[in-house]
Amino acid sequence: MNKKQILQEIRRTAEVNDGVPLGSRRFEAETGICQSDWQGKLWARWNEALDEAGFAPNQLRGAYDRTELLGKYASLAQEIGRLPSLNDLSLKHHKDVDFPDKKVFARIGSKAELVQQLLEYCRGRDGFEDVASLCAAYAPANRRTSDEARAPIEDIGFVYLIKSGRFYKIGRSNAVGRREYELAIQLPERASRVHEIRTDDPAGIEAYWHKRFEGKRKNGEWFELDAADIAAFKPRKFM
Repeated sequence: MNKKQILQEIRRTAEVNDGVPLGSRRFEAETGICQSDWQGKLWARWNEALDEAGFAPNQLRGAYDRTELLGKYASLAQEIGRLPSLNDLSLKHHKDVDFPDKKVFARIGSKAELVQQLLEYCRGRDGFEDVASLCAAYAPANRRTSDEARAPIEDIGFVYLIKSGRFYKIGRSNAVGRREYELAIQLPERASRVHEIRTDDPAGIEAYWHKRFEGKRKNGEWFELDAADIAAFKPRKFM
């Protein structure tokens, strides 16, 4: 990859990005041109490459306002089909430097507060009906006391899949084994654990799977799943 080709790619990717040149990490993700292909060989810094391509060097991003943050969070929710967790935010920021760091979203408040504001944001705009549904599914399952509502956005726990007879239950808990024992006492048939997913967003991930299998719901959190459904759930170790 020579200098002329890289400059052409800088201009091409900027053109499809409304005339704004990409940052070095996003440029690498979009084109496959690695930092090692140019740094120390063609230019010392990315800004020098942008300058030679005819663009002013990228400036540091100013502070995001609340509406812009909610819009980015909503768009990511549509992209991945669930309310993003801290890990989803970190991964998106790693792939796209123009996406805010997870710490920026923490300024909005707890996860429950963020979801409530996101719901209000989506209700006032067309095209976000699916995200509004995710928020509505999350909120009832995440009612907390006033002390709990002030807790940090991260909440490590588990979303589990257990089987009793021919039905499966999808639920959440901070201790999967304890919840399995409690259910075993209540059920006429022995409940066996199929799989659990560790998550920093138990309520949101539980809501995601409930929504995904909505057409197979029998009662409450109990579903009549088939082998393909189980195969979709079991590979997930962390969400």
